[in-house]
Amino acid sequence: MKFFHLSDLHIGKQLHFYSLKEEQEGILKEILSYAEEIKPQAIVIAGDVYDKSVPSGEAVAVFDGFIRKAAELGIPVLLISGNHDSPERLEFASSLLEKQGLYIGGNLPQREEDHLKKVAFQDEWGNVCFWLLPFLKPVYVREILGEEELSSYTEAVEKILKREEIDVKERNVLVSHQFFTAAGKEPVRSASETVYVGGTGNVDISAVKDFDYVAMGHIHKAQFVGEERFRYCGTPLKYSVSESEDEKSVTVVTLGKKGEPPLIETLPLHPVRNVLCIAGELKEIMELGCKDYVSITLTDEKLPYQPREQLIRVFPNLLELKIDNTRTKTQLKELKEPQLTEDPLQMFGKFYQEIHGSSWTEKERDILQEMLERIQEVEE
Repeated sequence: MKFFHLSDLHIGKQLHFYSLKEEQEGILKEILSYAEEIKPQAIVIAGDVYDKSVPSGEAVAVFDGFIRKAAELGIPVLLISGNHDSPERLEFASSLLEKQGLYIGGNLPQREEDHLKKVAFQDEWGNVCFWLLPFLKPVYVREILGEEELSSYTEAVEKILKREEIDVKERNVLVSHQFFTAAGKEPVRSASETVYVGGTGNVDISAVKDFDYVAMGHIHKAQFVGEERFRYCGTPLKYSVSESEDEKSVTVVTLGKKGEPPLIETLPLHPVRNVLCIAGELKEIMELGCKDYVSITLTDEKLPYQPREQLIRVFPNLLELKIDNTRTKTQLKELKEPQLTEDPLQMFGKFYQEIHGSSWTEKERDILQEMLERIQEVEE
């Protein structure tokens, strides 16, 4: 059984206000070219199909072109909703689309008779069962599990999977969009990923240990968590400057007979425009002009005249311009190093104290807390 593992397409996303429509169309076309050549039995997308819960018509058209071509090739597509997707919109007309080979796990079970979507394939060693688990928070599944309170994301995932009574004698693949960790060790993250306010939304891989492969989405850098069979495939495109050194690829998974480790291969992807970081003096950098998306750091000791205006002429897709010389380094050293904290409330509280010379009131604190929670809900 051979399948492609993709995730976090984020169709409709912009990079520093630049539209990535051409890049996304190009990379999806390359993925389909690989599919036409290799002929996998399925293409799996582990969440965040779109960048926004209400995608634009243009974004929907881009994805529609992808799934129509996959259908023409006779390759089923299995996908789940991620934290950026709207489960209801993604699952619209899903029962009809299954006849065309598109299997969507958008909504979590809500009623006693509801279950996770299961898609079974067969090869020479028997069944391979794909279980589509949409992005979840404990609060999403408390009612269906009959739990007034769930202690963690790990417990929520464990119990929603246990409810399915999965036959572990067969080969099972889980498609999931969560923040997985291995005994507390976190995967490497990128700046383009959503950061949750005060959240501890990790799921320990012990919750999915019975699966032969876990096709993970949510983290943008390709990597495994704990074991090779628990894998993030990463994004097909670079969605932030922090990913400039990443090698984007298609993950190809081959499952043999039960008990054998999966064979994992990667196929390189070639974007229309790359994301690059360039550092040096203005004169030498001007000679490197290109149409890629670039972050430029100037090291000139004397700041050149209108550097951005000069650079934009040879770098039409300039993302950002930074200065790194003796003066800026000295200024950084003179600044008092801030005390880092993961709690935005504490950070703002210290800022308020510094500006006003007094602490904020409990009412003011509660107002900001409510605002942060609303922002998080919108982002998700």
